[in-house]
Amino acid sequence: MAHGGAHPQSAGDPYGTPPAWGQEQAPYGGGYPPPYGYQAPLPPGSGWPGTSGQPYGWAYPPPQRTNGLAIASMVLGILWLYWIGSILALVFGYVAKKQIRERGETGGGMATAGIVLGWVGVGFLLLFLFIGVASSV
Repeated sequence: MAHGGAHPQSAGDPYGTPPAWGQEQAPYGGGYPPPYGYQAPLPPGSGWPGTSGQPYGWAYPPPQRTNGLAIASMVLGILWLYWIGSILALVFGYVAKKQIRERGETGGGMATAGIVLGWVGVGFLLLFLFIGVASSV
């Protein structure tokens, strides 16, 4: 047997032989499980933020930005503002959809909602104009 606390492993025993009673145990990772409550050290290069990178097992994706024009499109589509809001909701919604595709931002659902509400507002505008022209004739 080797002296100095090192524990030799035989070639045919992948788990290693446990040390004899009273001898120093092999370092953890020597083939048998560590004692209950033992905290394994972090692998190299995986410290807490600000030390050597991301913590091991705690990698969070960065938050995505929400497109501002998508928010404006949805708000203007809801408010209508005498149909000027509906037209602006359409313009902002289509521009926001393009920016979201190019930049990888979030807010596609809000842009779609603004576009739908904008078209609903424009449809009511056309309906009221048609009723107004038909009643004056």
